[in-house]
Amino acid sequence: MKNIKRDREFVLITGDTHGRFARIREYLWRNQVAEQSLLIILGDAGINYFGGARDRELKKFLETFDITLLCIHGNHERRPETIPTYKEECWRGGVVYVEPDYPHLLFAKDGEVYDICGKQTLVIGGAYSVDREYRIARNPHNPEWWPDEQPSEEIKQRVRTKLDSMNWKADVVLSHTVPRKYEPVETFLKWIDQSSVDKSTEDWLQEIEDNLTYEHWYAGHYHIQKTVDRLEMMYENVHGFDDYQMN
Repeated sequence: MKNIKRDREFVLITGDTHGRFARIREYLWRNQVAEQSLLIILGDAGINYFGGARDRELKKFLETFDITLLCIHGNHERRPETIPTYKEECWRGGVVYVEPDYPHLLFAKDGEVYDICGKQTLVIGGAYSVDREYRIARNPHNPEWWPDEQPSEEIKQRVRTKLDSMNWKADVVLSHTVPRKYEPVETFLKWIDQSSVDKSTEDWLQEIEDNLTYEHWYAGHYHIQKTVDRLEMMYENVHGFDDYQMN
């Protein structure tokens, strides 16, 4: 693994993009965000979704933004470690996945801790897809759903081992879904029977939240902008990674 050079940058964070980056481009232009800045996407970036030429065209487009993206794993995208073109590289004290052709599109490895703005930042991606049957039926020969969307037992053990080494203290957590008690029930789809929804990732994150000493927790997934306690759910809003310190 080679080391990616760490440059000084302005760090932004936002929620799911699902392959649609017009609002991001507008934000960067309107705010004159400088090159070498970093944008964190809290899962479902939609960059590795269709496979093939469609994804490559999006990646080429994103490389023109002149910033670096750090993407958390969501439930509407392939895991980069399953795509042969991705390699592991060291970045800010942790490991990321990156393709040589798109060096500014980084994908976080679950269980890694990165130094972002001087904050020890733990990443835990993944979630359950309530729309998986629809996505499978829409394209049964090449389903737009992947069975490894949630953290595996191997990933969970990696996270526990990392937290043990940190005495269960982290400054910031970046996840896709949220600990169980923070689920925004007002966003639940009325035609989905919640008893049929796999909540194992949310339950596991709740165990972590119950035992972790942390400053702030960011999550995406629910397409809502909401802050409860020290946890902030983000969707289309964009702000500085460490803006929570000013609240």
